[in-house]
Amino acid sequence: MTSSTVVETVLFSALDGRLRFRTRRADLPHGAHPDALARSLTGLAAGLLHSTSWRFEGGRVILTYAALPDPDPVHTLPLDPSRPLPYAADPLAPASAVVDLADVAAHACRHLAYLRQTDPVVALAALDDPQLWDLVADSTPAMGGLLVQPA
Repeated sequence: MTSSTVVETVLFSALDGRLRFRTRRADLPHGAHPDALARSLTGLAAGLLHSTSWRFEGGRVILTYAALPDPDPVHTLPLDPSRPLPYAADPLAPASAVVDLADVAAHACRHLAYLRQTDPVVALAALDDPQLWDLVADSTPAMGGLLVQPA
């Protein structure tokens, strides 16, 4: 039997002046705390781990965490910080029909850009890797549930 909850991490890194990401995910074992599983998926000894979103996919709840800096940035994908995010057209059905991993990463990045300005713990963590956080800051800061997408 598979878990009805999956923990997903989006790990951010900087390479050649570009923001990059990769994801890792695993089923949440019964009774386990999602924060602990997210941290184990990232391999972070230092940096920042933050819960950014959740979605329903394939009959399961996906809990997403952003993590940075990626301690092993191999097989990463570039992230366009100006990427338009999907949104639901029905006000009573808020889940988007299609959300891909680049959408999830862009949302997480915008969430981090917002938190850098509003959360002292995140602001302090950002001081440890200014190059990476400057790339995160290129994203339009946004909190979860942003109703109007940036142009």
